[in-house]
Formats: sequence, structure tokens, C-alpha cells
Amino acid sequence: MDDGTGRAVEAAREQLPDDIDPRRVVFGFDGYLDRVREVVADRTDPTSYERLPRLADFRDRLDRSVEAGSSLTYEWLEDGRRTGGHTCHLSRAFGTWGFEPTLVGMYGDPVQETFEREFGGYDLHSIGEPGVTDAVEFDDGKLMLTEIGDTMTLDWAGLDDRFGHDRLLGRLDGAALLGVGYWSETPHTPTVLSGLRDRWADVADPPETVLVDPGDVRKLDPDRLRSGREAIGELAGVTDVVVSANRAETEVLADAYAGEADRSFAAAAEAVFDALDPTWFVGHGVDRSVVVTADDTESVAVPAVDEPAMTTSSGDHFNAGLALARITELDPAPAVVVGNAVAGYFVRTADQPSLDDVRAFVGDYLAKF
Repeated sequence: MDDGTGRAVEAAREQLPDDIDPRRVVFGFDGYLDRVREVVADRTDPTSYERLPRLADFRDRLDRSVEAGSSLTYEWLEDGRRTGGHTCHLSRAFGTWGFEPTLVGMYGDPVQETFEREFGGYDLHSIGEPGVTDAVEFDDGKLMLTEIGDTMTLDWAGLDDRFGHDRLLGRLDGAALLGVGYWSETPHTPTVLSGLRDRWADVADPPETVLVDPGDVRKLDPDRLRSGREAIGELAGVTDVVVSANRAETEVLADAYAGEADRSFAAAAEAVFDALDPTWFVGHGVDRSVVVTADDTESVAVPAVDEPAMTTSSGDHFNAGLALARITELDPAPAVVVGNAVAGYFVRTADQPSLDDVRAFVGDYLAKF
């Protein structure tokens, strides 16, 4: 913990309002079924086993198997199943907070029962088939094994065919925020952002913020990352655009845009900000998050947790807190504190925080170090 973090936390306590007026929020354009998994390290009998605790242990066993030229078998267990992806995780959080989410994404035709059961009470629109992700949980990270659904082929023209540009603009009218994720799973995301820019003036009361989550951009080659970067800055010419990426994704983007180099987290975030030209660029990590604006770069330490209850979708929960902070007009560093608080509560409990839980976490933030 440092003085800058202390100031950011104090500002978050002052700026986060006691009363938040729930509004409509729109999220697109993915959809996943997440099967949460754990790997068995050693089994003693049919009902007793030890879990493999670290991703590093998984790697070590894999390395030894490769060196020996042998195959490797792991037993894994399903520890829950839920809907996932940008649209589902953020809508779940905002629904908990009393907002009215609109989801436009990949939920099946007809809508699969898992999505209908959880989100059928919201404004839910399916435009394709969902992906399926096996999320293998470790204490020091996670391994995501994904079957991509129909996001891979979605572009601005396809969005018109599957949903309709005018219908989308109608949903945006009066909404507080639009969230778009993930570029890594929807390679043509820049065409969607460019299409939104071209039609933004047609929305009478458009969202004040568009939140863009690039996702695991290691899946995209540097040429694609470079060719699509102008769309973000151009959209930022008509509305506020906040780009949020984790530390590894930030470093990949920095290497693609500014050349490979050894950089600090803050320097990598600044390189991405300079290339994309958003309103804010936010990089979030397990020990520190940074936010870059045209005026400043600020860094906020994250209180660590030794035994997380859940790490899958922690980044989406950070984005939910960041989006909440944008809607309630917090300054950049305090907004990052709220993002850290929502993610921090989730990884400790594997549950959605209420607004009171978020305020309590912010209130106790410094004591958690």
C-alpha cells in the first residue's frame, strides 16, 4: 500500500454516492457456458482427493511429461456450471444492483435454458450460438479451454442481419452505459465500434460511456491488433470510451503497438493509451491496477487474498465495478478502487456483492493490506 492508493481510497469513499439511481445498461455481444473445474493432484479413495493448487504445479508436471516423451493424464472435476462471458458477468452484477440490463449476444436459437433461467427476466436477445469454456481454477491463476461459438464471425453488417442496427440504437437510447466484449473472441469488433461511431448521432440520448474489454488478445496476431486500433479513438471522438485489460493483455497490446520491450505496468498502459487514444485506459492486476488519461497516470494497489474462492471472471467483476464508477461519475483513481473492490469481494466469496458490500469493501480497503 502506498500514499497514492490511500488518496484514491479516500476519494472513493467520498465520491461513491449513498444512493444510486438504477438505470438501463446494455452489454454485447458474446455468451458462454462456463464449466468451473479443478484438477486432482492425488486421489486416496473414491471420495477423497487433494486438489492441484497451483497453475505452476500443472506446468511442472506437463514439462516433466514432455521431457520424458510420455503422455499425461489429469483427472478433473466439475465444481459448478454457470453462464459466462462479458454480457452475462456484467449483467449479473448490474442486475444484483437493481439496474435493468439489456443483453445482446450468443445464447442459442432457441435461447438455451441456462441463459433463460438466469436472464429471462431481463431484456435478452440471442443472435447466435454460445461458446463453451472449461475454466480450470488454481490459486495462482486459471486455465481457460474454450470452444468458440458464433462470435468469431460477428461484424457490424452481421449484427444488422442478426439483430438490426436500428433495434440496437433503440436499446442504446437512454442507457447509462454500453459494454462491448471481447475483441479476442470477436475479431471484427473494430467494425462494430466504427459502425457505432457512424450512427451515434442517431441516438437521441446515447450512453455517456462505452466500456471495451479486449479480452485475451494473445489470440489475435499483431497485424490485426494494429489494423483495428483506430476504431477506438474514432469512437472516443463522439463519446467517452474506457478500455479495460488485465496486466498480461496490456503488455501484449503495448508490444503490438510500441514494439517489444521490457516495460513497467504503468509504461505499458501508457503505450496502449497513446496508440488507442481512448478516454481512459485501465490495466488491472492481482497486486496493482493503473489508469491512464490525457492528464495523468495513476496507480492503485490491490489487497491480496491468499486463498481465493473464485478467480474465473475476476476481470469481468473488476469491469463491473469500473462501469458502476463511471455511471456514478467517479474520478479515475477512485473508479479503479471500486473496480478492485467488486473484484476483491468476488474472489473472496465467489458471490456477487451488493451495493452495500461494495461500499463496505471500499470502507475497509486499506485495512485489507
